[in-house]
Amino acid sequence: MSGDRPIRIVLADDEAMVRAGLRMLLEHQPDLEVAGEASDGIDAVAVVRRTRPDVVLLDIRMPRSDGITAAKQIIADGDARVIVLTTFDDDAHVADALRAGVSGFLLKVAPPEQLLAAVRSVAAGNALLDPGVTVRVIESFARAPRADPELARLLSTLTDRERDVLREVAAGRSNAEIAAALYLGETTVKTYVSRMLAKLSLRDRVQAVVFAYESGLVRAGKP
Repeated sequence: MSGDRPIRIVLADDEAMVRAGLRMLLEHQPDLEVAGEASDGIDAVAVVRRTRPDVVLLDIRMPRSDGITAAKQIIADGDARVIVLTTFDDDAHVADALRAGVSGFLLKVAPPEQLLAAVRSVAAGNALLDPGVTVRVIESFARAPRADPELARLLSTLTDRERDVLREVAAGRSNAEIAAALYLGETTVKTYVSRMLAKLSLRDRVQAVVFAYESGLVRAGKP
């Protein structure tokens, strides 16, 4: 995203009233611009391909093609980053969304200021884990780690300190909090996080949380 133009956003939700509300909220911000809308997953992919936005706000439950399928195609196509909009009864769907590589998820009932902050954060290249559902969702789909030799192999490439950092990331801690917990400088933590993501071929902290649980490094309900 260029720093001299607004963040361009595509809204994908099958409820016209939801899209209208989101558009009104977003277009009142001088640094945000709605580039397009879609009412189902197939249209969402087409609109994103046509408009090339920075961020896509994507509902999970849509007709014709669901949000997870659309997210996979959008992420595979290019640089647009996806925020999934979810409700409290969407645990399994959110797990699929995280595995698909979305940049984060946000509750539909989140306050406006949280939505605006989420769009700006994700556009800047950060990942987003809504504190209202993070632990519940991640732990619900990761109660039993996957028996995947490739996950074990990747985990073995990390140093002990990189594993410590990954555990802290999986706990939802910021770089500053990790630095305090591990008695490291914040710049050093950033280096460890970048190195850990590169070794594991992960794009961001959201995927790192998924990896930590699925590889068995972190177990649900345990520190």
